[in-house]
Amino acid sequence: MSRAAPVTGQIPLRVAFAGTPEFALPVLLELLRSPHQVVGVLTQPDRPKGRGRHLRASPVKLAAQTRIPVAQPAALKSPADWAPLLEWRPDVLVVVAYGLLLPQAVLELPPLGCLNVHASLLPRWRGAAPIERALLAGDTETGLTIMRMEAGLDTGPILLQRPVAIDPRDTGGSLRDRLADLAGPLLLQALDRLAQGTVVGRPQPLEGVTYARKLEKCDALIDWRRPAVQIERQIRSLQPGTVAETVRIDPEAGVEERLLVHAARLGPEEAPAQPGVKPGCILKIHGSHSEGFLRVQCGDGTLDLLTLQRPGGSRQSAGTFTGGHRGLAPGMILGRQH
Repeated sequence: MSRAAPVTGQIPLRVAFAGTPEFALPVLLELLRSPHQVVGVLTQPDRPKGRGRHLRASPVKLAAQTRIPVAQPAALKSPADWAPLLEWRPDVLVVVAYGLLLPQAVLELPPLGCLNVHASLLPRWRGAAPIERALLAGDTETGLTIMRMEAGLDTGPILLQRPVAIDPRDTGGSLRDRLADLAGPLLLQALDRLAQGTVVGRPQPLEGVTYARKLEKCDALIDWRRPAVQIERQIRSLQPGTVAETVRIDPEAGVEERLLVHAARLGPEEAPAQPGVKPGCILKIHGSHSEGFLRVQCGDGTLDLLTLQRPGGSRQSAGTFTGGHRGLAPGMILGRQH
């Protein structure tokens, strides 16, 4: 399918939007406040969520459904799936964390092409989880990229970028919120230049390519053999949507209990290494309700667990949690031993 001739100098543009999660919402709202006309929204189908597994609409659908046409194809594999785009006749399609791959036929539908808002400084962290992977890697900087989409995975030409510093206290959620708030204004700059015919894309560098693979269940499991600094980043990066976890194993009673870890900090650097102490060993329990912690030996260094939870229970400070949990004591080993 050949693309129609670009329409330049046209403001406002007819914009179709494709997005699903909370991250995409600020960009959609910024578009709705702009001179551009949002002619329709693609979002993923309603999914079962919560204990009752009731169908719930995506944040993007909830924001759009009372004022913009919304379509929810389960895939984009046939002309019937992308028929709404033909009906809406957009000049450009904006994609923000949509979650479905766009085939070449869809990429060629809008005269001005398809733009993607990606939460990294491409070509670093192409793929599904760029925010979490940047935190896990200990990056001190990330950012936003507006790129023109092509068939490859986040390989298209870069139109605009904005770097963003990563705070040492950032969680996946706090960094995601900051990036989402900055994404809308950056996208509007790109759309205005696109409409005026002044935008120039530059190919992504061949050096520095990394891939942010999708988060799996195993990414939440704490391996106490790793350095404390890496485990602390793991706990922060998963918050708030996923929670890092470990297990308490009582071999005598044959009991294995999951423990969810919401927050932690690095233990004191001056703490001397204790010969023969296994990673995962509980070194100290400080039971103050306001400042309590549970100190655990790691492969390198120690980690103070600050906020804990039993599955199905409520989040508690470590002081409160350990005060009501007789199964935790210094010398006990957390995690499965390999």
